[in-house]
Amino acid sequence: MKSIFANSFISFILLSCLLQSLKAQTALPVYLDSKYTIDQRVANALLLMTLQEKITLCYAQSKFSSAGVPRLGIPEIYMSDGPHGIRAEMNWGNWEYAGWTSDSCTAFPSLNCLAASWNPSLAYEFGAALGAEARYRNKSILLGPGVNIYRTPLNGRNFEYMGEDPRLAAAMAVPYIKGVQINGVAACVKHYIANKQEMLRGFINVEMSDRVLNEIYLPAFRAAVVKGSAMAVMGAYNKFRGTYCNENTFLLNEVFKRDSNFKGIVVSDWNGVYSTIGADLNGVDIEMGTDDRKDFSDYFWPILFWKNYKMAPLM
Repeated sequence: MKSIFANSFISFILLSCLLQSLKAQTALPVYLDSKYTIDQRVANALLLMTLQEKITLCYAQSKFSSAGVPRLGIPEIYMSDGPHGIRAEMNWGNWEYAGWTSDSCTAFPSLNCLAASWNPSLAYEFGAALGAEARYRNKSILLGPGVNIYRTPLNGRNFEYMGEDPRLAAAMAVPYIKGVQINGVAACVKHYIANKQEMLRGFINVEMSDRVLNEIYLPAFRAAVVKGSAMAVMGAYNKFRGTYCNENTFLLNEVFKRDSNFKGIVVSDWNGVYSTIGADLNGVDIEMGTDDRKDFSDYFWPILFWKNYKMAPLM
């Protein structure tokens, strides 16, 4: 009897050890485990990535996507225009439409029309419907809303902004963003900042006083990240006080990431990065590009990294 009991007990111990071993083997890594904080999960993911994988996350792999890390199950990021309708699918490496038959979408009214309604509840419904279509189309980031201030009728992007009143734009942008993001899609507020003309938009230098900046141009952007919790922001093409917006540490690192406690990502406008070091040190997280090409590894960020570290880009 003792022998039978001893054998059963030993078998139970061995089975318990086996189950514990299997449990340990199947336990989620920290970066995939929702019981940890976002900061803990990100730190763990970065610890597990190679330098090559980290670099590849920072720039476009196609017209509207950036790479993931398949080895760790980190998905690619797919972006889409725009503020009032999900854009038809584009080819991977050029600006021709892909010709899909499953990429139809709703054409919503332009954002200046939405702002003219003075109806925040409608803005939320607008954003929620737009976000639902973006989620259906497997988009990670919606490139909107646009909240630059309408200052001149010559600006070709006025139709996708929320008018000329900073308080109204802020009040309408926040529910729009919350509506989009309720679907698990990141809203990318744009174009930061003072993108108010099309002529020479990649070269113009915008000068303004602190009072004008804080009373006119910043309120909608600040509300978007502080009250709306926008997950992304897009830097503009133009210069601000002599420095391009996508390498402007005052705008990105101080006004947003420090003063407004912005925890999201900064995406460059397409071909809006003008130097590697400037963008890297001063706040940009993902460089997107416009030129037609098959290989996206010769943008400002990757080309310097591959050259300095003598690596081949991940393809």
